[in-house]
Amino acid sequence: MASGSGFNLPAADRWFEHYRIGDRYRFGPIEVTEREIIEFARRYDPQSFHIDPHAAAAGPYGQVIASGWMTAALMMRLLVDEFLPSRAGLAAPGCDELRWLHPVGPGDRLWLRVEVLSARVSKSKPDRGIVSFRMEGENQDGVTVYSCVATGIYLCRPAVA
Repeated sequence: MASGSGFNLPAADRWFEHYRIGDRYRFGPIEVTEREIIEFARRYDPQSFHIDPHAAAAGPYGQVIASGWMTAALMMRLLVDEFLPSRAGLAAPGCDELRWLHPVGPGDRLWLRVEVLSARVSKSKPDRGIVSFRMEGENQDGVTVYSCVATGIYLCRPAVA
């Protein structure tokens, strides 16, 4: 079982076979800035506690907080940069159990933890496999801020001629 900060192989060299049940990884950090929080929220989630520092200061969090969708996007960035195979990745049919568990604010540094939950070859298309994994985002204090269970479809390693 792999357990560590990353893969020993570059993303371009990873195939379905490199994702094994029980493997765990940790990637990051990625830092959150107030400017990015406000820019994201103005475009996608313009609620006052995301876009207005003065209104947010008077609210329950005392500052602007990131949209949950921004937190998910930050976790996706770490997932793409560090976990997903770049050539073998085909699709992601969805995610389940998406949760925003703790507010994310300016100055937070986030890490992504990933655990492979299942990995099986497709019954209908044996040239690819289906991998399910749990993602959890944690801040600099070790507090889990995000969680999700996702599934990806990856090509199997080509046969060597």
